[in-house]
Amino acid sequence: MTGNNPYTALFLCTGNSARSILGEAILNHLGEGRFLACSAGSQPTGKVNHYAIELLESLDYPLEGLRSKSWHEFTGPNAPAIDFIFTVCDNAAQESCPIWPGHPMTVHWGIPDPAAVEGTDADKRQAFADAYDTLSNRIEAFIGLLITSPDKIELHHQLRKIGQTLPDSA
Repeated sequence: MTGNNPYTALFLCTGNSARSILGEAILNHLGEGRFLACSAGSQPTGKVNHYAIELLESLDYPLEGLRSKSWHEFTGPNAPAIDFIFTVCDNAAQESCPIWPGHPMTVHWGIPDPAAVEGTDADKRQAFADAYDTLSNRIEAFIGLLITSPDKIELHHQLRKIGQTLPDSA
């Protein structure tokens, strides 16, 4: 955080309809103004998954501004400066990413895709709840780090360690 400006974080996934949307909502909520989170996808679906909306609504999260969008909105000379990028799906982590202005710290936090779960509505809702719990735990740990630490190598190591937390033990 520079002065009164919040840290910015971008959550990336392929479709930008579930995990990255949850990450954006959670960090904006838990970050209490110290963070500005966004999300995007390499191949956005164009809509937010209704189970993600249902879950966030049930937790009284604000929904305004949540939309599925391309990561190209965050590249180029007029793009906002980003401090942290979190890839939350394995596909996005392996794709050739754009050059991000400001060279943000990038970390992979893989999470199983709740939108890919087949079965009953209850099964799907549980998959979204599990993804939410994992992301929430990781984001709480991220917020708890001393981000103002001048040791960026140690910070990057700690962020990677958070991302290696298995969903069941998060």
